[in-house]
Amino acid sequence: MIESGARTSLSASAMSAAAYPPALRPRGNSPHELSPAAMAVASEHLVPAYSPIVLSGTVRAIEFALIAIVGMLVYFGYVWPGGGPMWTYAAAITAIATLAVLAFQFADIYEVNAFRRPVNQMARLVAAWSIVFLIVTSATFFARIGEVYSRVWLTGFYGFGLLTLFGARLILYRFVRMWMREGRLTRRAVIVGGGEAGERLIEALRDQPDSDVRIIGVFDDRSDDRSPRTCGGLQKLGSVDDLLEFARRTRLDLVLFSLPISAESRILQMLKKLWVLPVDIRLYAHINKLRFRPRAYSYIGSVPMIDVADRPITDWDYVMKWLFDKIVGGLALLLLSPLMLIIAIAIKLDSRGPVLFRQKRYGFNNDLIEIYKFRSMFVDQADATASRLVTKDDPRVTRVGRFIRKASLDELPQLFNVVFKGNLSLVGPRPHAIHAKAEARLYDEAVDGYFARHRVKPGVTGWAQINGWRGETDTQEKIQKRVEYDLYYIENWSLLFDLYIVFMTPFALLKTENAY
Repeated sequence: MIESGARTSLSASAMSAAAYPPALRPRGNSPHELSPAAMAVASEHLVPAYSPIVLSGTVRAIEFALIAIVGMLVYFGYVWPGGGPMWTYAAAITAIATLAVLAFQFADIYEVNAFRRPVNQMARLVAAWSIVFLIVTSATFFARIGEVYSRVWLTGFYGFGLLTLFGARLILYRFVRMWMREGRLTRRAVIVGGGEAGERLIEALRDQPDSDVRIIGVFDDRSDDRSPRTCGGLQKLGSVDDLLEFARRTRLDLVLFSLPISAESRILQMLKKLWVLPVDIRLYAHINKLRFRPRAYSYIGSVPMIDVADRPITDWDYVMKWLFDKIVGGLALLLLSPLMLIIAIAIKLDSRGPVLFRQKRYGFNNDLIEIYKFRSMFVDQADATASRLVTKDDPRVTRVGRFIRKASLDELPQLFNVVFKGNLSLVGPRPHAIHAKAEARLYDEAVDGYFARHRVKPGVTGWAQINGWRGETDTQEKIQKRVEYDLYYIENWSLLFDLYIVFMTPFALLKTENAY
């Protein structure tokens, strides 16, 4: 682990939206033209990635369950017919399963690399499993409760348990090998900074056995005479500005800087562009003469890195947020379905046209997503791109539309996006329409660092909304405040934070002065 006191880190808050001029701002409405080489890499067919941390945790849970099942099967097969007390054996089985998982953890066989080499790890598994039973046998002896447990049961549990673990590890090996081949367990990385320093970093990473990092290209702002078009056998795909568009067209997990800390101004200039992306950013430590203690670094294999920025929600946090969306969102959809049915009937009776309205908005990593809303305008005056925001007493809004917009009931169909489509979260920065403006300026023109709010999925409700920043955004200050609250939410996310926002949302809806 990295000690927080010694860790070199530049958080998103340190590189705030106001920290850099418009010339450095990434533009989202005008896609950047990529080179043919970059387009070829970005066009590769990819499958979703799996988190190694989540995979390891899942394997722990499965092995705990398998050990418990084997123990109970041996009990029912041999002990139970003779009338052995179940609760004492259930306690022993739980203790053995818990000790086994802990022993396997100490034996280092819960790493993805261990899953890839099951034969080499079998000796450690056998040793750890044997130590567990040695501990249990010794404990029953010294506690003088050895006669409570059947020796045949204990021997059978040991033997069948070991065979089951062997079989499970071999099956896991086949899956992990397939996932590695598909790229599900690899991190796609790019190098920022070419030349000799970039080549050293690429060679260091290639020398790592069983590395999960796949370098897909090099980006450098320098001209070809200072930074050759190839670096370590990889093509230079473009500049840092190109990298912004590249990361939005393909899966990118890791950005590695090969620049020395002495190039501080150049690094900061690049970071001010890249921090809006949902990627991990690292600085190669061996390029720098300054040396920290080993525990001050993170490592890719044995290659030391200085952590600069992390993706906001990853690994188990991502799983917990996904479960929160599906469970709480599903319950909300179920409870609110009668109200949604009443609103749908009212819309139909009030004006002709469909009940639902579909609109393109910016989602995670600037992807365009389609969200659902209750139709609140007359059909012939609907504005799918929101090029003109709704104002007070807007004649385009229907009678029912005025009511549901003021109470934000028109947003309820977005629960379908949360539960079924998965492109919205229950809580997150609100998704904005692609042509939405403040004071005749597009949002990304009005607010520097605007697209940093897209590092997480957008939400049906959010921190900005419960703090009063919802409704019309007719001034630059209003959209600026929304973005500030959105960035605070991203930097401080937790499951309890989401629960608090959901709880406070109904109370926030009572304030309707800015909702038209």
